[in-house]
Amino acid sequence: QVQVVESGGGLVPPGGSLKLSCAASRSIFRIDDMGWYSQAPGKQRDLVAAITRGGSTNYADSVKGRFTISRDNVKNTVYLQMNSLKPEDTAVYYCKAHLNFRDYWGKGTLVTVSS
Repeated sequence: QVQVVESGGGLVPPGGSLKLSCAASRSIFRIDDMGWYSQAPGKQRDLVAAITRGGSTNYADSVKGRFTISRDNVKNTVYLQMNSLKPEDTAVYYCKAHLNFRDYWGKGTLVTVSS
């Protein structure tokens, strides 16, 4: 079983930055992969970025070059550094852990990009 808790969301102007955190209840090197997903009102939940146990990463085309996913195995935490934020990035961001063919979701953290 894995529990994940997101934090770091908030209100930021266009062009600004935020760093989201996802704290896991297990050592993340034991988790197959972890990822960040976004969901705006009335929209589907989409993959933003993912990182595997082996360290490979994957990004949505819309965030390549602006967002970076990383991990700290000592703190059991995965991060999403979000730079050059745009209003279209406004959404609830969810952290997901994948272990033994099961998904474990956090409750989400709201990111609002507005002037």
